Amino acid sequence: MEPDPAQFHHTTIGSFLSSLPPLQTKPYHPSFSSGSDPSISSLSIECALNSQAYAMEISNDSEAKKPKRLTSVVWNHFERIKKADICYAVCVHCNKRLSGSSNSGTTHLRNHLLRCLKRSNFDVSQLLAVKRKKKDTTVGLANISFDEGQRKEECIKPTFAKFEQEHKKDEIINFVSSKFDQERSQHDLARMIILHGYPVTLAEQVGFKVFVKNLQPLFEFSPNSGVEISCIEIYRREKEKVFEMISKLCGRINLSIEMWSSAENTSYLCLSAHYIDENWTLQKKVLNFLTLHSSYTEDLLPEVIIKSLDEWDIDCKLFALTLDDCSVDDSITLRIKERVSEKRPFLSTRQILDVRSAAHLITSIVQDAMDALHEVIQKIRESIRYIKSSQEVQGKFNEISQSAGINFQKALFLDNPLQWKSTFIMLETALEYRSAFSLLQEHDTSYSSTLSDEEWEWASSVAGYLKLLVEIMNIFSGNRFPTSNIFFPEICDIHIQLIDWSRSSDHFLRLMALKMKSKFDKYWSKCSLALALAAVLDPRFKLKLVEYYYSLIYGSTALERIKEVSDGIKELFNAYSICSTMVDQGSALPGSSLPSTSSGARDRLKGFDRFLHETSQSQSMTSDLDKYLEEPIFPRNSDFNILNWWKVHTPRYPILSMMARDVLGTPMSTLAPELAFNTGGRLLDSSRSSLNPDTREALICTHDWLRNESEGLNSSPIQSIPPILLESS
Repeated sequence: MEPDPAQFHHTTIGSFLSSLPPLQTKPYHPSFSSGSDPSISSLSIECALNSQAYAMEISNDSEAKKPKRLTSVVWNHFERIKKADICYAVCVHCNKRLSGSSNSGTTHLRNHLLRCLKRSNFDVSQLLAVKRKKKDTTVGLANISFDEGQRKEECIKPTFAKFEQEHKKDEIINFVSSKFDQERSQHDLARMIILHGYPVTLAEQVGFKVFVKNLQPLFEFSPNSGVEISCIEIYRREKEKVFEMISKLCGRINLSIEMWSSAENTSYLCLSAHYIDENWTLQKKVLNFLTLHSSYTEDLLPEVIIKSLDEWDIDCKLFALTLDDCSVDDSITLRIKERVSEKRPFLSTRQILDVRSAAHLITSIVQDAMDALHEVIQKIRESIRYIKSSQEVQGKFNEISQSAGINFQKALFLDNPLQWKSTFIMLETALEYRSAFSLLQEHDTSYSSTLSDEEWEWASSVAGYLKLLVEIMNIFSGNRFPTSNIFFPEICDIHIQLIDWSRSSDHFLRLMALKMKSKFDKYWSKCSLALALAAVLDPRFKLKLVEYYYSLIYGSTALERIKEVSDGIKELFNAYSICSTMVDQGSALPGSSLPSTSSGARDRLKGFDRFLHETSQSQSMTSDLDKYLEEPIFPRNSDFNILNWWKVHTPRYPILSMMARDVLGTPMSTLAPELAFNTGGRLLDSSRSSLNPDTREALICTHDWLRNESEGLNSSPIQSIPPILLESS
């Protein structure tokens, strides 16, 4: 992540509909023609009949006594005929004649009706068989009418009765009355709109109004502004819950910063918190979705982010910043880190990690390859279009393929330019038919998009590059919230391949690879330490994986680079050790492993705290980090769960586990799995971009919170939620 996708959507819809008990304004007159659709069991029919009779009796008791008339609802299905002094009841479904005398009652008519409906096109046996298999089953009733004067005050609602095997099918279900709750229904409607990403205008759509009115005529629709108010109220309540939860976190917060836009060229900033909770589960919460004014410039980014950190009171808990763009100026992130470090004198700006999204890096270098091969890709597209232009050309191409000995099973297809994986598959498939394309030119003079041998070689080389990147992106997107340890080996593989590609003897391929490597080197200079730290904290690898890859990447200078990683992790561990000491002394922030600076005297003695830690460390036994690195690596297996491993080993490595919690929770990629292969930028859909900023932020943030909450109720994550935020060109 598989439960049924429909179940998740039914959660809030069911909640909304549960407050809309079924009502009818007219008496129930079913029509059981031969063409009607079976939809009700004999049990439900009798319950409906009994309930109608009961409702009519209630109504009749309150009225003055009138001459005797046909009051039972069974007469909706019988026609009373009098011949001489004898009365008959003729079934309108089968024309069977039964006694219609008032002395005979209606029980025999009711029993016949059940048999008659069951014998006709209403097959109830299957439904009853399913219900008898369950110990506890709820029985739903439909089409219940009641006295018109009672409708405005209360509605008839069935209680849920347990259906035991030995119960008879004609048991009567008791009824209770319940008041219709307009406020609760309005709340459920707003919650449904938020959770499933429905447009706020849903309540104004005619089809939806008809649907709801047929369920509950008493429900009164509010204008769009009323729905928005309800959504904002839900947002405020949920925000308080999220704020309280974050304030109690033991670990630190990693902040991802993503830029969005709309068709109207409005820019948005999405800020999300990533952390590992007390159960060692990786979590993500959207904190803000901000609309940037047209006058916004990049140098204002630090102030926007710092304001959000202050709003959520997490500035003192910040561990890492992850941006989706490597081109963001270093001075911008430095200003944020300096501001945060003012409240954390024990941690330097170097210990606030500055990360860039790995998925965005891959998309960027893929785009470089696509741009370089643009003319070749266009020729392949035109070739495929020509082959698919007619049955005659398609048939001729198939014959040529067979004569050339091509037994490839995949058919040629055109790619989606906005999905680079589809372009890779198109290239890979076309390469299998390379000889057939060459022969087609000899047999068909109308074919003019032929490729030269050199162009086919370029296409083959680029397809090989893309294959590696597709495999790596599949790993990144295979988990909704991947831990940071999985990225190091994959990024190192890209690094090694780029070094190899940039040494190509082909001038075209070498220039393309050098351009790709230039972008990669910028990313590597910012993120290599963070990637390596996460790999070291994987007990299957530790420093050995860093040593292995660095020897391949750096050759003779590998030892220097490995020492940088070793020193970096020791420096970070020492900072956590100092924080741990401060926690033990009671001078840390509540719910945090970070020291407080609220006391001026405590600030002046921070040097002493470092001195105390360093001198006591040399006199004490082996640290968590040394013990961890000296022990054998954990065997690799496919079922390994790194968060569960650290959860179990927290007592053995109390300080190192605190550091592992924060490092492994760092988002190394900010691209949603379902958007992994998109080449366009993030685009906000029109139903959200048309809203005012406050409503838009409320809907997007609350959607994220409710979705996570709903998924937490299931054993596996639900993937069936329609995305609010779309990615396009």
